[in-house]
Amino acid sequence: MSRVTEHKPVESWLTDMDGVLVHEERAIPGAGEFITALQSSGKKFLVLTNNSIFTPRDLRARLLAAGIDIPETAIWTSALATAQFLDDQRPGGTAYVIGEAGLTTALHEIGYVLTEREPDYVVLGETRTYSFEAITKAIRLITDGARFLATNPDPTGPSQEGPLPATGSVAALITRATGVAPYFVGKPNPLMMRSALNRIEAHSETTVMIGDRMDTDIISGLEAGLRSVLVLSGSTGEHEVDRFPYRPTRIVESIADVVPLVSAMS
Repeated sequence: MSRVTEHKPVESWLTDMDGVLVHEERAIPGAGEFITALQSSGKKFLVLTNNSIFTPRDLRARLLAAGIDIPETAIWTSALATAQFLDDQRPGGTAYVIGEAGLTTALHEIGYVLTEREPDYVVLGETRTYSFEAITKAIRLITDGARFLATNPDPTGPSQEGPLPATGSVAALITRATGVAPYFVGKPNPLMMRSALNRIEAHSETTVMIGDRMDTDIISGLEAGLRSVLVLSGSTGEHEVDRFPYRPTRIVESIADVVPLVSAMS
């Protein structure tokens, strides 16, 4: 494992949210202290999430209820990254959207029109209740020529009752029916990381990515040229790390162990 001291000082931090800062609605011990340490150090940071259901305002309220105070401007979602991608690719376009407020608000804010009539794109995001009618409409629009975009490839999402089907699973259903695979914008696409870096005017060589999943957070950080820290408080267990052909820069038990690194890696 490469020594951190061989790298340039860290000027900015990207961190995943679920499994790193919170579990469901509860803060993971050390999360509040980590954010406080970042704010005290003056380092730029963004909290990233593949969840496209919520707006940054919603997520700020959720985090605040858990005792973690993060400004809206420091939250970057796959919905925002998807909206930015669409604005870059086809400004002022149209889309048929399967998703909730986080996605529809992001698209409205870039000037997209949401429509069922010959849209430029079908955009699939996260929702608590996927409608068979909406999925059918998406299949027909894609068959008729609409481009297929999805916010993230996560096959399942967490709930108190157990896993729920998520964007990746519904995308697979639509692909099976149409023969058309979507372009996924969120992690592990390094595009999500680069859009986050651009958001805070950060450079990959001086940025660290913190995550709890080897197959999304760590690989997307690696491919975007960032150092990475894997926390073992979420999806990937320590015994699973060696199964992957790549490794994080550091492995720690939880976000509490990253707090001292904020000053040590400066």
